[in-house]
Amino acid sequence: MLDVAVIEEPAAAEASLDPIRSRILAALAEPGSAAMLAVRLGLPRQKVNYHLKELERHGLVELAEERRKGNVTERVYRATAASYVISPSALAAVSPDPSRSPDQLSARWLLALGARLVQEVGTLLSGAARARRRVATFGIDAEVRFASAADRMAFADELAQSVAALVGRYHDESAPGGRIHRVIVGLHQIPAPPPGAPGSTAGPRHEAGGTNQTESEAGQEDRP
Repeated sequence: MLDVAVIEEPAAAEASLDPIRSRILAALAEPGSAAMLAVRLGLPRQKVNYHLKELERHGLVELAEERRKGNVTERVYRATAASYVISPSALAAVSPDPSRSPDQLSARWLLALGARLVQEVGTLLSGAARARRRVATFGIDAEVRFASAADRMAFADELAQSVAALVGRYHDESAPGGRIHRVIVGLHQIPAPPPGAPGSTAGPRHEAGGTNQTESEAGQEDRP
């Protein structure tokens, strides 16, 4: 079982979003048959069996083993991954495009960058899985609490300058056999937890995160 699988096909995305099928996927973190799942989920076995076949058809579950019980063969399934991410490529022509309106201070542009990140890394993961190879990536996830909006802006300016200098130092346009990588750096406020959730009394928090490789792009939350 993979830690994360990327869903790129529209039909597979639609199948995964069905409420019953998403419950089946979650339940199949532990392998089970249609009969076992029916008990776990409180659903008719025939309905579970139908949805299992649909999930198997789209590669979201797979046969783990077959067990003989008298004259009956019990098929035991498992999810192909512990969790799933739907790639923006599943939305085809309406997926976000960062090139449409680049704006470092736009939260929507930052979201478009994130969508492209999911799409590109998802494509790499799919290809690497077929080739049985690993994908070379790097990620940073950090949190920073700013005293003021001015401090946040100063931080963003210094971060952009540092990334641009680092990219300029290592970028080699003419390197034989060189591979182009993409660097995305984003800064956004962390959403407040819902009332009653742990930490809901804490004040606003912010985070700075960096992920993956060579075109320097910095995004920040919408202007104050």
